[in-house]
Amino acid sequence: MSILPKPSSAEQTDGPFSEGSCSREPRLQFEDGCGGVFTLSNADRVTGLYFPLANDNGMMSCVTPLLGGDVKTGQSSFLLTPVSVEDLHLSRSTRNFWLFQQNMGAWSACGVSAAQTVARTCGEESCRMKAGFLWQTVVRESRSFGLRSEVTTFVPEEENVELTRVRITNISEIRRSLVPTAAIPVFARPADNLRDHRHVTSLLHRIHTERFGVVTEPTLIFDEHGHRRNHTVYTVLGACGTGTPPVGFFPLLHPFLGEGGTLDWPEAITENRSPDATAGFEAAGEEALGGLRFQAVELEPGESTEYILALGINSPNAVRYLSSAKFQKAFSESQKAWEKKIGVRFSTGNRNFDLWMRWVVLEPAIRRIFGCSFLPHHDYGRGGRGWRDLWQDCLTLLLTDGSAMAEPLWRFCAGMRFDGTNATIIDGEGKDVRFVADRNNIARVWMDHAAWPLRTIALYLDETGDLDFLMRRQTYFYDGRVMRCRETIPDRDTASGTELPIKNGGFWRGTILEHLLLETLTACCDVGEHGMLRLENADWDDALDMAAERGESVAFSSMYAGNLKTLAGFLRALAARGTETVELAAELIELTNGLQDEAPPDRMQERLNHFCTSCCESISGNIAVVNTEDLAGLLERHASRLAKRIRQQEQVTDGTYRWLNGYYDNDGLPVERGKPEVRMTLTGQVFALRYGVADKIFAKDIAAAADHYLFAPELGGYRLNTDFHELKLNLGRQFGFAYGHKENGSVFSHMAVMYANALYHCGMVKEGRRALAALIGHSMDFRKSRIYPGIPEYFGPDGRGMYHYLTGAASWLTLTLRCEVFGISGRLGNLFLSPKLTAEDFADRRLLSCETYFLGRRMRVSYRNPLHLDYGGYTIGNVLLDGNLAARAVRKDGCFVLPSDVIRSLDTKHLHTLDAELTFNGQK
Repeated sequence: MSILPKPSSAEQTDGPFSEGSCSREPRLQFEDGCGGVFTLSNADRVTGLYFPLANDNGMMSCVTPLLGGDVKTGQSSFLLTPVSVEDLHLSRSTRNFWLFQQNMGAWSACGVSAAQTVARTCGEESCRMKAGFLWQTVVRESRSFGLRSEVTTFVPEEENVELTRVRITNISEIRRSLVPTAAIPVFARPADNLRDHRHVTSLLHRIHTERFGVVTEPTLIFDEHGHRRNHTVYTVLGACGTGTPPVGFFPLLHPFLGEGGTLDWPEAITENRSPDATAGFEAAGEEALGGLRFQAVELEPGESTEYILALGINSPNAVRYLSSAKFQKAFSESQKAWEKKIGVRFSTGNRNFDLWMRWVVLEPAIRRIFGCSFLPHHDYGRGGRGWRDLWQDCLTLLLTDGSAMAEPLWRFCAGMRFDGTNATIIDGEGKDVRFVADRNNIARVWMDHAAWPLRTIALYLDETGDLDFLMRRQTYFYDGRVMRCRETIPDRDTASGTELPIKNGGFWRGTILEHLLLETLTACCDVGEHGMLRLENADWDDALDMAAERGESVAFSSMYAGNLKTLAGFLRALAARGTETVELAAELIELTNGLQDEAPPDRMQERLNHFCTSCCESISGNIAVVNTEDLAGLLERHASRLAKRIRQQEQVTDGTYRWLNGYYDNDGLPVERGKPEVRMTLTGQVFALRYGVADKIFAKDIAAAADHYLFAPELGGYRLNTDFHELKLNLGRQFGFAYGHKENGSVFSHMAVMYANALYHCGMVKEGRRALAALIGHSMDFRKSRIYPGIPEYFGPDGRGMYHYLTGAASWLTLTLRCEVFGISGRLGNLFLSPKLTAEDFADRRLLSCETYFLGRRMRVSYRNPLHLDYGGYTIGNVLLDGNLAARAVRKDGCFVLPSDVIRSLDTKHLHTLDAELTFNGQK
């Protein structure tokens, strides 16, 4: 698939996946075969790289090519010292493994010795990293020491343990006598103790040695929650590949270092000291070390030996992995488990792109585990998943197995408040999910938060046709924060729970439809002086009232206009199946009345305040029965009024180009302008395009303006904004960032992908394709992006990818390719095919395909283009289902439609094929 930009003549021999001209230049390439395994030569010469390792049981690790990083199960349980991205090159604390040779001295199998650090730039050692789903191997060779190390690290499926296999090979022509020692500093406390009570909390440590390793069990925990008994046990265990335990231990950090010693040149290693302890040793009040001395070994030329290390957190069964055979069994099981999570696969003829996309598809599963807190580029440091992140990560999960998402989506709806706001942090999984007002207990509201649940649930309904989901009932989050978090109920009895009470007793359970209506209608009533939805006190990324008085978001007003139409579509679908009326909490009538006509903003605010007052401490429990069709019409009319107002009121021009203003600042002034200095944002255009506010002519004008003012192909595509040359404190924190970084003018992947999605959705395929090509091409070019396969949050001014694995862009890219480019989408459970593939996408190939899930069936949709037709010049001809003409298929609005009952008749065990031929549609 030629979605990637064509390489220049210089790049054809020195591209991102080919040999570089300099042997010391790091080079990333995918290995032969499938599975997404890639290698990176000279990996230790790239700053800031880290790789995630995790399982669904709660174990989270990150590891660098030098075996740095950390291991944890949460904010209060770090086995290794917490790291930020800067610590990766500042800290000497790693998962180290030493080998001492008489007359040669100490050599680190991980490359972390003082001597090796100095020698790294001289090319005296080679270092090659290899990784797959989700494991890492680093191969290091030293000709002077005559050794090769292969260090493989992963997290097994069901245990809170990180496993490492160290394989040492004699690559010289003489016998090598080696003394092996693992040396892993143990933090064993909450992340807050990195500065808060760092030494004092070491006094809590109780350390002892067992047959296979070192155990650290603090007596207490000191953190933001106070002083309490500790119940977390941290272990560093090890054995030879045969299962033989260590011969001794270095359980304490400072004696291991020696006076003046450091972690990259410890006295116990450099002087080849005997172990400080054997099994049964006990100590207290010290910094711990997982120091494991193994039996000295002699290796003949070409001979190898292996060691297995297990770093566990409350993992009493970790010892069961301590042999090469047991390690390999768990390793294979982990690889298979992660492979199953890749529910969407593309086959385009561009092998590198297809394999790269597997990593993109996997990213939402990684972020679901790590949130935005537990990787070195952490946006937030205290754990939990953010509300917006949660719903957008579900997009890709829905494309993998939509039916399995019904229960999680239903549970997440319990995080919505009755006043239309929501909890901002979600902790836990499954039935143990828990909602929190905010990470730092500050009541804040993001005005876009209410928009995302509806988009995700809309995809769920389209993928499954499960309209009954809208009628399921769920509680509301109630924490005493009311009036859209502007007030708090004093002396509230927290023992009463976190569910919304009814005046006469009990708790209110509204339908999911009611939840979505509440979130949307309250937002649409909360308008500013220009009639656009108000910015809240957390908008522009925790701006804390920088624009909450008079700020407005035109951009998200467009999205909410689209959401109103989507809700109306839900209602009309319910009506079509016989649901003539819907039941709503009686208090909602105040909001629906507010949309009957185009009331001035102050009147809308009065109605909203009256509604919020009516539900501060409880609601009546009375039910209003509303005609389904009438309510749908009401929502559609308000959506049309809002869209019309945006089109007429918010146009901006510089005399040549025109676009839409996206925001008003806290002085009530439009943020974007054409003169005297052009100011333009990408966000202000994306939602107007995506949700039908801009007509076709205006959409073309917007795209031309974005190309002129925002397109930076050398940085991956479209910037978030032009340079405002101002510390604009009346809008948000973004303008405090240097221009070109993060939200201030970087190529921000999430919005860049959503822009491409919007262009495709408008039928502007050429423009959407250019946006995707720039972003994908830059991400895949390691020389520029300096990241592992996948898509980062943004690209800095130097083109480097930042905040890898922490972006909703991965979900939106998968969604865009599957639903827009390949045109494989659901509409209330029916499968629609409407591809937007170009002749360039096919290049010299006649077949492109996408493997995905629909209604629980695994399906491969393939398009043949024998006449090499371009988009706009073809229609879908014959379609074969498992080799036969698809029965009961219909054509609607230019799309091929396979009804849901036909798909449900297919078995769930096998891969099914849909082969479509693109034929000439009679248009030039």
